[in-house]
Amino acid sequence: MPTPHPPRPPYPPPGGVPGESDEGLATRLRGRTDAEASPSVALLMARHWRPAHEYAVICLAAKSDVASMVTAAAFHQVLGRLALGESADAVRPRFLVAVRDTVGQWSAEERISGVLPDLVKPAGGRGMRAAKSMTPENRKLAERSFHALPGLSRCLLWHTEVEAEPITVPAGLLGMDTVTAAAALEQAREKFREGCVHAHRELAPSKDCRFYNRLLDVPIRRGGALLPDVQQHLGECRYCRFAAEQLSHFEGGLGVLLAEAVLGWGARRYLDSRPGRAEQGARPRGSGRHGKARQRILSRIPAPARRRIAQAPRPTRVLLTSVGIASAGLLASVLVSSLWASDDGIDPSESAAATGYPGTASRPGTAQLPPAPLQSTLRNEAADLCLDIRGEAEAGAGTELAACSSAETQQWSYEVDGLLRSVANPDLCLDSHVDAGVVILGTCAPEDSERGDDVRYDLTVRGELLARWQEGLALTSTTKDEGADIVVKVGDGSAEQRWLTDQASTGTAQGPSGGSGRLQGTPPRQRT
Repeated sequence: MPTPHPPRPPYPPPGGVPGESDEGLATRLRGRTDAEASPSVALLMARHWRPAHEYAVICLAAKSDVASMVTAAAFHQVLGRLALGESADAVRPRFLVAVRDTVGQWSAEERISGVLPDLVKPAGGRGMRAAKSMTPENRKLAERSFHALPGLSRCLLWHTEVEAEPITVPAGLLGMDTVTAAAALEQAREKFREGCVHAHRELAPSKDCRFYNRLLDVPIRRGGALLPDVQQHLGECRYCRFAAEQLSHFEGGLGVLLAEAVLGWGARRYLDSRPGRAEQGARPRGSGRHGKARQRILSRIPAPARRRIAQAPRPTRVLLTSVGIASAGLLASVLVSSLWASDDGIDPSESAAATGYPGTASRPGTAQLPPAPLQSTLRNEAADLCLDIRGEAEAGAGTELAACSSAETQQWSYEVDGLLRSVANPDLCLDSHVDAGVVILGTCAPEDSERGDDVRYDLTVRGELLARWQEGLALTSTTKDEGADIVVKVGDGSAEQRWLTDQASTGTAQGPSGGSGRLQGTPPRQRT
């Protein structure tokens, strides 16, 4: 507990003197005239303006004067509430959330967005309007727990975990000595974890979920193995899988968990932009205090029954080739060669021969992986328009529906590990998670990285592309009109969520056999 008159920290936060806390500055706003409150406003802005402005740039997907306007409006809102008596103990995340909400509100106002076009970028304000919620479903427990914490705990957690700042900084913002702050930080971690466990029990959708509450928490906390029936339940229950993944962060860094729970939109980019994380960037992700322990926990959480092509039962003709075909590498190559098949029943091996794509016909017992996957356009079945890149093929570029053509920006390759890679810029893939479900171009992250599932998709036999980062989301467009944004939304099996393939060489809507090709998996994967 903080002492009544703690010694002043040796390293005060910017814009103040030792011992001058955010709450102390906020107190001087209350019942004062603008002239009297001006020094306190200036000091609070000196401490928190830069991170808020940088987050505004992320939310807008543009560096412009609009970012400064948004930041100023957000500060006006928060400072106004502080002047009315709200606590300033954890004011940094409140400034950031106010920035995000201001971008969303302004972009929804035609009178404002009409004169400030930066508000309607697909990776910015327009994408925010399409998002149902700023908090991902797999961060609901952390969000609920964090907001239930006292302001002191929230401040310590945010600045040490998200901002990656030394304990002296939040200690200075709180007017505490560092020894007391360090002890309070450990208590805050424990309260945050307890809050997540409590939220899991309170929000549990079934009696089984409530029953497995402690059986889930205790083994993760102690690093032991999950009971077989708990593992079976996790394989069937998305809610509890999300809970287990959130609890696993307590055995590593909490930065990702907190940023996504509080900010949602652009959380990873804000996290990576923090100066305090520059040194940590040299280390692999998950290498925090207990990074290895977290990886062991994650390995024990069973994956859902996904519609992954590489896990499909092998066709009879493939089984007849030889024991060499049992290797996972060859199975993957065989399946990739059948991804871009037409609807007229061409066999995978025949399709490979017709296109010159290496398959299993070389000789029994040998596994030849293809040099590259086939490429094609992706034509939306309902709109009869193709998936295209808006503007240049660069990181952060939005995607849209456009009239089908031979443009390189409309060429895509689906790879054996689920990547949808842009032919126009092979270093970039379709990313459906970084901006709350709006699909943009992002770096093709390795499959075993924390962002691996954000750029990967599972195929169904009907031509649906299902996002791996959250079960049940399918690639689609906001409307059937040309220029419509590409997003992911709850899968419903409609034509709007099915994609057809066309031969890259023709630049037309003709499939390999003269008709439309369906982006497809194998028959056992077909949705019922």
